[in-house]
Amino acid sequence: MNPDALAARRPRTLALGLVEALGERIRDGRLAPGDKLPTEAAVMAEFGVSRTVVREAISKLQASGLVETRHGVGTFVVGVGDGSAFRIEPAQLGTLRDVIAVLELRIGVESEAAALASRRRTAANLAAMRAALDSFAAAVEAGTDAVAADFQFHAEIARATQNEHFTGLMATLGAQIIPRARLEGAAPAAPPDPARQEYLRRVNAEHESIFDAIAAQDADAARAAMRTHLANSRERRRRAFAESGAGTQ
Repeated sequence: MNPDALAARRPRTLALGLVEALGERIRDGRLAPGDKLPTEAAVMAEFGVSRTVVREAISKLQASGLVETRHGVGTFVVGVGDGSAFRIEPAQLGTLRDVIAVLELRIGVESEAAALASRRRTAANLAAMRAALDSFAAAVEAGTDAVAADFQFHAEIARATQNEHFTGLMATLGAQIIPRARLEGAAPAAPPDPARQEYLRRVNAEHESIFDAIAAQDADAARAAMRTHLANSRERRRRAFAESGAGTQ
């Protein structure tokens, strides 16, 4: 991720962008398990962000299981598991057919995660989900990239299950599982495209329905809202696949 682009984001999305930038380096091996992360000062200088943003991003990476902090020593990469662990490589998300397959997987996993989150979520979990939703909405209205905030919302739901395996799976997959990250490109239109903004508002309305059900501790509603959200995304991709005829972008 370009540091200049990161710095141009609204304050609420800076930490999310930094999480994705550092997480990508961990997932692609530029930061290997056991490596020490650059100092706060070095990260601040590279990405043009404040110390508060760096610390918030590190906290989110810790919660995702990607790094661990050893007090008085530094923060070190834990990694995303060994080579035998399940993962989806970027090359496996290169076509509409690939993205549809991942959405089918997500429907199964994340629908149940939403139900569990509704039963186990804490006030802190709800606050983290709310912050991700606010960041998503702000990015949509500004016409900037909302992928990081989108992924963060789904990752926070996994975290709210209080089950490290859901959290670890989401951290391993990363923001590449958000369909727009692969098929629509990272750079939004400038000026903002009204049709794209309206589409993303509908996506966020689906997010809000999921959040409301989790906040209300209604497991059935949370499961149904997540399934509807991801099924809608799958159906949009299926229609695009049928229209393309070839299944590639």
